[in-house]
Amino acid sequence: MISFGSTPAPFLRPWIALLLVASTLVLGLERGVAAAPKLFRAGAFVVDITPTNYPVLVNAMFTERVATNTVDSLRVRSLALDDGSTKILFAVVDSCMVARDLMDQAKSIASGITGIPLDRMLVSVTHTHSAPSAMGCLGSRMDTNYAAFLMPRIAEALIGAANRLQPARIGWGVVDDWDHTFNRRWIRRPDKRLTDPFGDVSVRAHMHPGYQSPDAVGHSGPVDPGLSVVAFQTLEGRPLALLANYSQHYYGSPLLSSDYYGRFCQHVASQLGADAGAEPGVFVPIMSQGTSGDLMWMDYGAPAKDIGYDAYARAMAESVARLVRGMTFREWVPLAMAERKLALGYRVPDAARLAWARRVAGGLEGRLPGTLPEIYALESIYLHERPRTEIKVQAIRIGDVGIATLPNEVYAITGLKLKAQSPLQTTFNIELANGAEGYIPPPEQHKLGGYTTWAARTAGLEVTAEPKIVEALLGLLEEVSGKPRRAMTDSHGIYAKAVLKSKPYAYWRLNEAVIPTAHDASGRGREASFEDGVALYLPGAGQTVGFHPAAPEVPNAFNAGQINRAIHVAGGRLRASLPQLPDSYSIELWVWNGLPVTARDVTGHFYSRGVDGVTDGMAEHLAIGGTSLSSSGGSTAGRLVLGISGTSSVSPWVGRTQLAMRTWHHLVLVREGQSARVYLDGNPIPEIQADSLPRIRSGSMFFGGRHDGVAGLEGKLDEVAVYDRALKAKEITEHFRRASLKRP
Repeated sequence: MISFGSTPAPFLRPWIALLLVASTLVLGLERGVAAAPKLFRAGAFVVDITPTNYPVLVNAMFTERVATNTVDSLRVRSLALDDGSTKILFAVVDSCMVARDLMDQAKSIASGITGIPLDRMLVSVTHTHSAPSAMGCLGSRMDTNYAAFLMPRIAEALIGAANRLQPARIGWGVVDDWDHTFNRRWIRRPDKRLTDPFGDVSVRAHMHPGYQSPDAVGHSGPVDPGLSVVAFQTLEGRPLALLANYSQHYYGSPLLSSDYYGRFCQHVASQLGADAGAEPGVFVPIMSQGTSGDLMWMDYGAPAKDIGYDAYARAMAESVARLVRGMTFREWVPLAMAERKLALGYRVPDAARLAWARRVAGGLEGRLPGTLPEIYALESIYLHERPRTEIKVQAIRIGDVGIATLPNEVYAITGLKLKAQSPLQTTFNIELANGAEGYIPPPEQHKLGGYTTWAARTAGLEVTAEPKIVEALLGLLEEVSGKPRRAMTDSHGIYAKAVLKSKPYAYWRLNEAVIPTAHDASGRGREASFEDGVALYLPGAGQTVGFHPAAPEVPNAFNAGQINRAIHVAGGRLRASLPQLPDSYSIELWVWNGLPVTARDVTGHFYSRGVDGVTDGMAEHLAIGGTSLSSSGGSTAGRLVLGISGTSSVSPWVGRTQLAMRTWHHLVLVREGQSARVYLDGNPIPEIQADSLPRIRSGSMFFGGRHDGVAGLEGKLDEVAVYDRALKAKEITEHFRRASLKRP
């Protein structure tokens, strides 16, 4: 050891320090001492963005509003992360939408001061509908004064977080919360379609149908219940910051307000024993927006219930606090971020619509639009004048957590696709990030229509935008993780295994999340296809009666360890070509009817075999009866009906049992030459016994609809299997038993 005796003179101290460092390095090398441990740092900051001058314009509804006071303060909450080699900045703004150029200006200012590259910054919004208008949309203008006020404050928040970087520890977790978000977009009865702003009766799916509405059949998509949290604490264990994420559109609050997002921050700070604020050492919680384009807090399948946005925020905060208290915190994790720009087209109006739009716009004479046709006329002109755009998507890695960012209001199914295929097991999505390009429906949802598909700045991107964005983000997640994406695969439960053991000729499980192919689980390669008018990834066959369970059964007899999925048919069909099927065959499927049996002559067709579109050709059908009477004058309402079209010599056969509405039923049609039997819900005694039936030669089969398009099923379809032999009653009963469902 080197000794200098008493305290050295000041001028010697630098040299002594240098000698000490050098000797330590030499001794360390000689003894094989490891390099200094890696250091992870985090910093957080809050900037108030409550307007200082009133009145202010407010967007987020069809028409413009004006606010003259504030109920809940608006903030930008920011977070900085540093793993020693990569720095990343986040900012989440209490706003409905913020234009990309405004966000980019704020990032440029922050980058110039912090040195952090622009492509290492994420700015998103909470999507409160009660904030000043930082972007024009529909019938609302941008409040230019507020936008000018907001931009430098976003930059200030980013810079402030970078300046607060300090050694930190990190933890993360996710829990499914099925009680606070529901699908708000419902498929409507075919006789209850709505008129769109362009004058067409096109709306088969629309948001906010009303509680337990008789006009609605069921949800048009699934729910993403994931409540995700990444939390940070000081090395002493004091709460520093957290980033939460949940897919719920907004709650609803008076003007001006940060909605439940701001109240959540207050409540979670209290739950964790920390104060939320902007001062050094003060805890900064953040709630970011997940993929909630078709989600909302209202459960329209149940009676109305409104607990208020503060109670809602408190419940969410309690769940997050429990997650944080149970976390394992790490001293260091790697960071990575990648960004990509995509050029996309808008759905521009054709000549006829453009002429209509100009005619309607000409009648405004300088005033703001006040009706839907007026609003969408102006939007049509806007898209015509700006036919293309560029969006920015990002992927972020924080340890074993992946984050995908999208500048859109994204349907839940899109978020679920990203989570299921991400190379990182724990992944969440932040929407309305780095801009605002409106709703982004999957291609099949465009066919169902409704507000979130109407061409405007709020939903204007090309029909193929969603798969392009998903593909780009999965590529970015592969880049930041260094791993390949995962495949979306089915896990076969005991029911599926029983079906496969019976060696089906084709077996479509209908767990797909993308169109157009329904994959054959039998391994024989007999794929089927989805037609327009089909919604995907709905909760599948299960015990719950009604629209959907609060939490689908996992595990279940259909998909072990996964939610069982199904399709909802709303004018479309599942179609297959099986030309080599012999005269003896069986059709097995699960059905859920959502249409009252008083709605029409035939409530809906489950299965049909015949030439597509030929109205007078020979075909067989299995349906649920409606208001029409049987040949003997009896009621067919709610009962199974086996019919042959294209001949007047054969009358339909009607079952004995009324099928319960909005309940899953197991059906099996067995054909042996010219005889047929239909089995219901595992009963070994046939519901229908028919003889002297003509043979059907067509190789085209349709499920969820009839061969000629008459009276399709309005409801869900699941687990469709075709066999090239006649199933025995004992085998059918065993399949139903394996489903572990009670007979309705």
